[in-house]
Amino acid sequence: MDSSSVLSDDDYDVISNPGQRSLESSIADLHHIPSLTTYELPPSDAARERLSAVALNPVDIQAYVQNALKVSSAGKYPRDNRTLRVYVDGVFDVLTVGHAHQLRQAKLSFPCVHLIVGVLSDEQCRAHKTTPHFSHLERCELVRHCRWVDEVLHDAPWTVNDRFIIDKRIDYLALEEGSSVNPEFDKERLKGYDLAKRLGRVLPTRRTTGLTAAPLLVSCNAPEDIPPFQELAEMVLEQPGHNIFTHPPLKTSTTTSADSNTHGLEALGAMEALEAMSNELAERCARKQRQPARG
Repeated sequence: MDSSSVLSDDDYDVISNPGQRSLESSIADLHHIPSLTTYELPPSDAARERLSAVALNPVDIQAYVQNALKVSSAGKYPRDNRTLRVYVDGVFDVLTVGHAHQLRQAKLSFPCVHLIVGVLSDEQCRAHKTTPHFSHLERCELVRHCRWVDEVLHDAPWTVNDRFIIDKRIDYLALEEGSSVNPEFDKERLKGYDLAKRLGRVLPTRRTTGLTAAPLLVSCNAPEDIPPFQELAEMVLEQPGHNIFTHPPLKTSTTTSADSNTHGLEALGAMEALEAMSNELAERCARKQRQPARG
């Protein structure tokens, strides 16, 4: 090979950094390439009017988080633009509009966020006397398909501790303000959240008001208890000539007793029958909870 064809060190310098330009100025030349921004469909006027968290934009959310961290004695809003790892956990049974709004706020809490969502397992829920309606696999799939989620943690711990925060490199935990607490299975989890608060690792998300009441997780005091959705499905199958794809003519039902509601369900339309069965199921659950615990 001719020595004239071999590039000198100066030639490499010119190729790798012509004119000693900065990295920022080189990146600026790529302005013709569109930036990767998250496009969000605008909410309807009805949603804006009814649901409180719908109208929150990224500026609102970040200002709220910044103010909350400023007020906190341990918290501090980061000034750099690095990617922050934010964690949210829950049962997500099922994934509701309220959950989606919380995940959106967590994702938009800082200019750049990697959102990790931990889904509590069926075994953990049963160990704390509650039974999810849907399996852990299905609940993880629901969360995975939420547009705001970057990572789903299938083996989420029941209680967050400092070792978990360090191992997963979590910068902040997102907690919903004003959320209700079930003392039967949330007490241990609250201990972990209190630890994160002392470390200044908690950021608040605002609760969405105006939502339809979500079905509650049902406390399970015995292995033979039937999950509510399974019981509801059996109630549907018990109805003569049931067909979920047809709407029989609406007739007047004279049934009034809570225990005999199912006998008049065939006289109702599909939606009315489902509502009647849901009401009866709620009554059944209430009666079970009033019964003394089996020894």
